[in-house]
Amino acid sequence: MNSDETFPHDGPIYVQEQGVLRCTNYPHKVVKSFGKRPLRLTSNDVTLRTRAVHGQRKDHFINTLDSEGNIRHTAKSLLDLCLLYVGENVECIESLVGFPEQMAARLFAVAEEKKKFSEEETGCRALQVFCEAYEDLVLKSLCLRNRFSVVFEKWEAIKTFQSVHCLDLHGCELGDSHDIFEYLTSDNLSRSLSQLFLGANGLSDAGLQKLTAPVRIMKRGLQNLELLDLSYNPISERALGYLACFQKLHGLDLSETLMKPGTSLNGLLWRKMRLVSSDTPLKAFSHSCKTEGWAEEVIRQWEVEAVSMQKVKTPRTSAHRFYGVEKMFHEKLNVSAVSETLRLQFYRPDPETEFQVSQVKRDGKKEAPMDLPSKRDLKRKLSPESEAAVLSSKVVKRQSVPSFSAEDLDLLNSY
Repeated sequence: MNSDETFPHDGPIYVQEQGVLRCTNYPHKVVKSFGKRPLRLTSNDVTLRTRAVHGQRKDHFINTLDSEGNIRHTAKSLLDLCLLYVGENVECIESLVGFPEQMAARLFAVAEEKKKFSEEETGCRALQVFCEAYEDLVLKSLCLRNRFSVVFEKWEAIKTFQSVHCLDLHGCELGDSHDIFEYLTSDNLSRSLSQLFLGANGLSDAGLQKLTAPVRIMKRGLQNLELLDLSYNPISERALGYLACFQKLHGLDLSETLMKPGTSLNGLLWRKMRLVSSDTPLKAFSHSCKTEGWAEEVIRQWEVEAVSMQKVKTPRTSAHRFYGVEKMFHEKLNVSAVSETLRLQFYRPDPETEFQVSQVKRDGKKEAPMDLPSKRDLKRKLSPESEAAVLSSKVVKRQSVPSFSAEDLDLLNSY
């Protein structure tokens, strides 16, 4: 009787004007047929109207309730609609260099809400677009402490963060052959990274040799490193020869390693790196690194996904999960309470303050003070004859020491 063009499939659309409802998409003769019907929107009519107006996109409108309890649909601004469209296709952006930071922060939030950075195919590209333009605003500090599952699952995405100042990878089980060394020694990251935590990763002397090879051989890499945590790693005093290339290092944690505390270790660190043993725990090594930046919520999403995947891989009953974790937790607390951590933390003292360092035995008896230069000795000038002797000895030592070893050359070829 009537064509489909006259009656849309989505149903009637009503508009309220001056307290009176009228139908906008039906002829006037059809409206008269609804005269006996009360002019009130039912729930079915509201659903039809919403479907017709939204066009299956409910995120383009803001739904609110007025004082009478009626649903009011307000269209979003054109700017919000543009940010929504670009955020859904952020992987197609070629570059954001020169784009305002305020708009970029809102665009990043939209893309994060749509979980574009968690997708396997487009996540790395989407992060790279923001990191190339805004560097440390995207991520200034990254803490993945004991998050080895996140490191292994999202390693390609983590490598896009090239302007991190503080990186905490404590307890991530990296070992000596992980791709972490190529990432840490990259030119972009090495310029910004100043605090690095690599404790409890199974690093040996060979791993530290590989980590410091770019600095020792090619004079590039982690040259701006100021804080380094190597605790709970099987490293020996041989590794101190590799760490001596970090000239700006102000703090070093060697707790629970193969090194034994004593005057020889303190003297070796003073001669090679000008570091002094600390009698009290340093605040810099008390888990001070936290995730900061626009991508803070993205990292949290990765952690949630990693935990959910871990639960699927190792299903357990609720009772076993409760009692097992409870028992293991109390066992760890008892072990930590009984055994004391052998703390070996070192720092670089202020050269303008007078200090005297003495080694104290564990039983409380004092040993002979270390042979360290005092402020008066540092200011004392040498005679011309002694200066010439010192210079000649330095030249002889410099000529006698070979430039590179065979292991260093192999590492150089690998880079």
